[in-house]
Amino acid sequence: MSDPFAQIAELPGVADAVNEARGAVDRLLGHRILRRRSAEVSAESALRGARASAALEGVTLSLDDMRGAAGSGSSEDTAGGHGVGDPVVQGALRVSAEIGALAETWRQAPRQVLARLHVLAAADIASPDYLGRPRSEGQDVKDPLGLGPAPTPAEVAARLDALTALLTRPTKAPALVVGAIVQGELLALRPFGWGDGVVARAAQRLTLVARGLDPKSLTAPEVGHAELADEYAGALRAYVSGTPEGVRRWVRHCAEAVSVAARDSQAICEAFLRG
Repeated sequence: MSDPFAQIAELPGVADAVNEARGAVDRLLGHRILRRRSAEVSAESALRGARASAALEGVTLSLDDMRGAAGSGSSEDTAGGHGVGDPVVQGALRVSAEIGALAETWRQAPRQVLARLHVLAAADIASPDYLGRPRSEGQDVKDPLGLGPAPTPAEVAARLDALTALLTRPTKAPALVVGAIVQGELLALRPFGWGDGVVARAAQRLTLVARGLDPKSLTAPEVGHAELADEYAGALRAYVSGTPEGVRRWVRHCAEAVSVAARDSQAICEAFLRG
């Protein structure tokens, strides 16, 4: 049986990038503060991940405003012109808060989890008839990353079937590679038409949790993608091209984003240690 994820892992430069990211995560997991405060680090990481994911959708809030959004869900305006009740912000917060609860189901029924993620992400804006369901012909598709025309619903259905089937099969590929392809495919397909970026980035994080790289969800790859925002869309467009070089560039970008996220979580640990 072929192993497409493993084939991607063998592309030039991928193993080095993956090893560097894994080393950054391992250093984080060894931090002494995690013996007693790992839940707090995970919660802070989730908040920062939601903020970063919303920023990549074009909605930027300060970290303090994001804390207010998590606590209130009000429609109060912020200096950036967006309310803390902005649907992108609230959707990102709901998604990020549920990552841990969805990890086990993600291993067994990824299609079910994708539907749930979309319900969480789009509850404040999409019609109930569209929540959790792949888009149909003629449905609007948001394109915050400037990828151009989206694949047809028929292509979306076929590629989603292929992706979710691969996710339930054994692979020799590292979790970082699998997570990168999951996010890349979902961003390329834009299966729901709204909230796809938030869903795709959450699916990457879920993959890292479910496949044991970061079982307590202490890192937020979304933070890395946001910090590397100048490279994010370009790397994704390279992935969409379908060439080995394009896929390699995207996977290396995702590995670098995880390294950045691990260092950010390391800083959270240090801040907790200082009190």
